[in-house]
Amino acid sequence: MINVNPEAIAELSAKEIKALVEKTPEESYPALAAVLAQDGRSTVQNLAAQVTRRWEREERLRLKTAEMKAIELACYDEGYQYICGIDEVGRGPLAGPVVCAAVIMPRDSAIPGVDDSKKLSAKKREALNEKILEEALAVAVGVRSPEDIDQMNILEATKAAMADAVNTLDIRPDLLLVDAVRLDMPMAVRPIVHGDATCYAIAAASIVAKVYRDNLMQSYAAQFPGYGFEKNMGYGTAEHIEGLQRQGLTPIHRRSFVKNFV
Repeated sequence: MINVNPEAIAELSAKEIKALVEKTPEESYPALAAVLAQDGRSTVQNLAAQVTRRWEREERLRLKTAEMKAIELACYDEGYQYICGIDEVGRGPLAGPVVCAAVIMPRDSAIPGVDDSKKLSAKKREALNEKILEEALAVAVGVRSPEDIDQMNILEATKAAMADAVNTLDIRPDLLLVDAVRLDMPMAVRPIVHGDATCYAIAAASIVAKVYRDNLMQSYAAQFPGYGFEKNMGYGTAEHIEGLQRQGLTPIHRRSFVKNFV
């Protein structure tokens, strides 16, 4: 807790106060904002308003995280010890693999901002991905190729990738929480509709899977230019379809998905 008072603030320049704000831990924001608001300078009052908005934004994230933890906490109360969230990315694209992540977070993990990866900016996903990987008890990724998707169909390929991820975890989970997919696995499985938006562990898995797949598609963009993979991640945008019609198929295209375009 940073100890500040109106007299001390009055002796600081606006630039110095701004630097103070950046050094202040979030838990001290309400007290700091109250002190700044007493200063007569409009620039300092604006800083007080910014600090208040930042605190309110972080508080909303903390409350959302607490809500998303409810499903897991209820499962812990049932006696489960290692709860694994599972989600996939890439069921709909015309190109690239389907990627699934399996994530076991500590019981007390509560990273503010963890949410459905589709709701987050790329920058936010990257930052959250780092925090998830730092905190996780175990993380694994399963990848099924376009060839697998063509041979098995996308649903079965997705299930196979989920199983691959679970089977390569360093810790064996005793409960799987899955985003709306029914898996046949040798442990308890609970499909949760809209799980990536309502369950903390599944949301964490959605972020890990999304960042992993996006990075993979970025590398494919360099290997196969002209399709816009670095932007569309293999989805059927106008640029992608134009590239297909102009350049034809690449080895990472799903033959069963592109029949109407080539």
